[in-house]
Amino acid sequence: MSAKAPSNPVLVEVMRGTVVESRHAGAIAVADASGRLVLALGDTTRPIFPRSAVKALQAIPLVESGAADAFGFGDAELAVACASHSGDRVHIEAVRSLLDKAGLDESYLACGAHWPVSDTAFRELMQGGERPRAIHNNCSGKHAGMLAAAVHLGLDPRGYERPDHGLQVMIAGIISEICGVRLSRDGIGIDGCSVPTWALPLAALARGFARFGTGTGLSATRARAAERLRRACFNLPVLVAGEGRFDTFAMGALAPAVFVKGGAEGVHCAALPELGVGIALKVDDGAKRGTERALAEVLAALVPGARTALAGQLEGELLNWRGLRVGRIVASAALLRGLATIETAPRHRAEVP
Repeated sequence: MSAKAPSNPVLVEVMRGTVVESRHAGAIAVADASGRLVLALGDTTRPIFPRSAVKALQAIPLVESGAADAFGFGDAELAVACASHSGDRVHIEAVRSLLDKAGLDESYLACGAHWPVSDTAFRELMQGGERPRAIHNNCSGKHAGMLAAAVHLGLDPRGYERPDHGLQVMIAGIISEICGVRLSRDGIGIDGCSVPTWALPLAALARGFARFGTGTGLSATRARAAERLRRACFNLPVLVAGEGRFDTFAMGALAPAVFVKGGAEGVHCAALPELGVGIALKVDDGAKRGTERALAEVLAALVPGARTALAGQLEGELLNWRGLRVGRIVASAALLRGLATIETAPRHRAEVP
């Protein structure tokens, strides 16, 4: 009989009045590029699917292969390739530009269709009597970037989403190398957008984001590719998510000190280039409100100025349909105790060869 996995601590509590109405348990890893854990709350060794949190890592071949230069991609195309976008016009235009410059069209997208995340974009489609297409999928930028990389590498763009396709094999190798972990065939899943997603521990993910943020331990070519992707997202954070969404707001307020990217089922990762650390967290029940609240608290504890910049998120005000304040979403005592144990990380000024 296998040993029972340790239970994760409660990270976030939802208060209604003075009563705790809901609790979000989870795990958090903060690590440097060597893999040294600055903070480990909960089980950071259990493999989890990072989902869309690793889109920037999946976009590395787009730059590293030379495709971005060959097709003349700018910040907009690179940022949307890392995005879980809202489906607004600015996002759709960037995805179309990616496809057009690579000589492709929407028919190549294998991500499937869903209604835009943006209420405005949703209403525009409804009022126009249209149905959503694959380009409206929040992952269409990632897929367009994969297609462009495949074309430049001389790989068949059809079937690029399959685990055995040369591009997906390349991406798996990049994630494995950056995170310093061997990916198991037993740990492969298929994401909501149909590309492979690989299970790996939060501790390895945190290390990977430390390396993505600093270039430490990466080849010169890969370090430059990571820096270029970060810069594109810092310059155009609205393309990484959308107006009013956490990733766009956090990077808009804190770049270049903070790169953040969320994924489905309560996963969120961050790179803090100047501090030389990466963050990976997962809330067990997959609730975005718990994940974003926990990450805001970690950023506030580590990044100078973040507590002021993220004041609204840290307040965690809970309003009802009349706009009345009825409660708060707050960091748990366990999370605050854990953050208080973190030693000030040495500042690391990334040097890209």
